[in-house]
Amino acid sequence: MEITGKIIAALEPRSGTSKTSGNPWMIQEYVLETINEQYPKKMMFSIFGEDKIRQAAISAGDEVVVSFDINAREFNGRWYNDIRAWRVSHDVNGGAAPVEPQPYAPAAPAAAAPDPFAPSDEKDDLPF
Repeated sequence: MEITGKIIAALEPRSGTSKTSGNPWMIQEYVLETINEQYPKKMMFSIFGEDKIRQAAISAGDEVVVSFDINAREFNGRWYNDIRAWRVSHDVNGGAAPVEPQPYAPAAPAAAAPDPFAPSDEKDDLPF
């Protein structure tokens, strides 16, 4: 899945050591707010791995496209969603120049169709 928005919060990274393998780990969470919508929505997602966090180079205020997977996990009888980003692109417009919002301008009215019942100077051959 993919979502475009503006980063409104970059939370502090968390790190630790895996209990099973003893390997170090790092995770950082971000809050994204959708843009160009009548009712913007917020979504928190995470990036796992120190190298991927550095590669994404996300800061508050950045406009990004986030590709992510959703998974749910159970903990103490409750279920939690986990939204994990696997790609973050700062190229919001797909390589195109930024799109400037255009002010609303109503469409020009269509040319009025002639009224078929209006009086006319034309001679009519119909008897009624």
